[in-house]
Amino acid sequence: MDALYMTDSYCREFEATVASVADGRYVVLDRSAFYPQGGGQPSDTGVLLCNTGEYPIVSVNKINGIACHETPNPGLKAGDRVLGKINWERRYALMRMHTAAHLLAAIIHTKTGALITGNQLDVGKSRIDFSLEQFDQEKFREYVAVANELIRKDLPVSVSFMLRDEALKMPGMVKLAGALPPSVQELRIVSIEGVDTQADGGTHVKSLKEIGTIELLKMENKGKDNRRMYYACIMR
Repeated sequence: MDALYMTDSYCREFEATVASVADGRYVVLDRSAFYPQGGGQPSDTGVLLCNTGEYPIVSVNKINGIACHETPNPGLKAGDRVLGKINWERRYALMRMHTAAHLLAAIIHTKTGALITGNQLDVGKSRIDFSLEQFDQEKFREYVAVANELIRKDLPVSVSFMLRDEALKMPGMVKLAGALPPSVQELRIVSIEGVDTQADGGTHVKSLKEIGTIELLKMENKGKDNRRMYYACIMR
């Protein structure tokens, strides 16, 4: 499948052909802008339109490496031409959250050397887990302040592709512990100019100012060397 979101996170509508349908509700397309759940980022939602039929997409998940679009409405069949429409408000909120996560991860990694051990993005509130022995909450408020200063500079965010072996020679390319499956030979690289470059398959904004303001909501100690921060992205 041609994953349109890999090169254009701003793609809201697209035309495609249905490749197959399983159990009347799991639709595989030849191309799609719907992001499938993964890497802590929830899937997109939206709708597929075909002739006069409307097929809401409630989730997208990869099954055996293939993106399956789940719809509660049966009726689509292989060969149908569809128009896909992304729930843009949700997608854009997740893009802002995801780029904010990269910015925060880069600052935390630079200041402490910590790797991200987990994350969960959502529209209203997101979290980042990281491995760190010392837990100074005041320091993390300072890290968020640094992130917001960089946002005000409106640095550009870009996407490129690089062979795995070349990419992994670059320090800091992977900040999410155990993030890369060995089968992936070409990595998608997301870069925040002058701040961060790392391998990632999710959707992102084009410039930091689109994030808004990062607000630190809560910090938690989840056990030995396991810390958690919750944040939101506020448009003022």
